[in-house]
Amino acid sequence: MAEALLRLQDLGRDFDVSRPWLNRVTERLPRQILHAVDGVSFEVRRGETLALVGESGCGKSTVARLIVGLHAPSRGRIEYQGVALDRGEAARRVRRRMQMIFQDPYASLNPRWRVREVVAEPLRVLRLASTEAQIDARVTELLQQVGLAAEDAEKYPHEFSGGQRQRISIARALSGKPEFLVCDEPTSALDVSVQAQILNLMTDLQGRLGLTYLFISHNLAVVSHIADRIGVMYLGRLVEIAAAEEIFARPRHPYTRMLLDAVPDLEMTGKARTPVAGEVPNPLEPPAGCAFHPRCPHASERCRAERPQLAAHGAARVACHAVEEGRL
Repeated sequence: MAEALLRLQDLGRDFDVSRPWLNRVTERLPRQILHAVDGVSFEVRRGETLALVGESGCGKSTVARLIVGLHAPSRGRIEYQGVALDRGEAARRVRRRMQMIFQDPYASLNPRWRVREVVAEPLRVLRLASTEAQIDARVTELLQQVGLAAEDAEKYPHEFSGGQRQRISIARALSGKPEFLVCDEPTSALDVSVQAQILNLMTDLQGRLGLTYLFISHNLAVVSHIADRIGVMYLGRLVEIAAAEEIFARPRHPYTRMLLDAVPDLEMTGKARTPVAGEVPNPLEPPAGCAFHPRCPHASERCRAERPQLAAHGAARVACHAVEEGRL
């Protein structure tokens, strides 16, 4: 088994979403705290792709931003090769080994910069090239690596299609010579045919450069093509994590089963399908016990009163009382 490159331990992030102080005083309102991420623990092994999936608002993108330092954790610990990613020179050196690819390739690119400047910025900031000739050569190499031409360096982001912009974003991420990439829904804004091209490119780059991915997505059909392991999140917590083939062959948590039932499948043509029932509860007022119990057909009184903990069940780790009790 490969070494753990990244490890999260009981990670949490809270946001104060209270009304302004004067409104709270005059209307006698309490403070409101949103627990966007609540006690998430997992590890990412060197050379693998771990996918985090779940509906919008489950906290998966917040986890990604906590890892790369765009948010500070409210509690818990993030380690990269044994180094805690809190403040300090050691943490800053370690963070240079990771980069992030964002969901919207146009919003993440400076529209006033030519592609050359976009891709060259990490080279200058991290001092990976000392002369303009070296920078130009490296930019050309990176653009060709992601399937673009050298002359594209003189164009602006608006002159490219969505798929080409995402290729530019990948080239910019690779210019810092990272070993770990956090990919926050990098294909969700693209057409289906272009999604396949980007996924194939990322798989090819991973094999050639020895990269490790944390891949964020709401689409299980997408992660089935790239993930080695899959973690399923619901309302800020991890409810199941296992190898990708295990998740698709033997999903254990009821929420994972509902997500899989919603994936289009030609073999199911003409057959009744079970949609993901109900709606995600208000995260400011999460249900007691298991957060999924209002939508779960297998919920019991224990589910309504006691929060399940992530525990090993066969080849997977699952947080579900029904699985623990053998009812599923």
